[in-house]
Amino acid sequence: MSHKAAKLGITGTVLALAFGGLLYTSLGESAEYYKHVDEVLASPQQWQGKKLQLHGFAHQIGRKRDALEYQFDVENNGKIIRAYYTGVVPDTFKEGAEVVLKGTLSADGSSFQANDVLAKCPSKYSPQSGGSAGAD
Repeated sequence: MSHKAAKLGITGTVLALAFGGLLYTSLGESAEYYKHVDEVLASPQQWQGKKLQLHGFAHQIGRKRDALEYQFDVENNGKIIRAYYTGVVPDTFKEGAEVVLKGTLSADGSSFQANDVLAKCPSKYSPQSGGSAGAD
């Protein structure tokens, strides 16, 4: 092996290790797992203390009087978890809405503390009963 090839090999290895280390530390701090309610409740101890994006459907939405404190159930495939959120919710957040919550699972795995609520907009192209599909 020539001297020049050895230098290139060592330089390539150092750069690859530096890039890998930077990628690992960057992603490690901001990584969020995207999971459905039933997946999380299948083994809640595995998700405790980790940042999650929890997907499901909102039900039994309640709000504390004169406050922006919400509590609601999030359901998916028959599994339900109680969620808590403080803040302004999107206009599309209502009973039965498809939601993605960003936050963490409680220590005992019985509830979810959300830091952000995203509600899916219903499609204007979905078929409606009693009307034609192309009418607006």
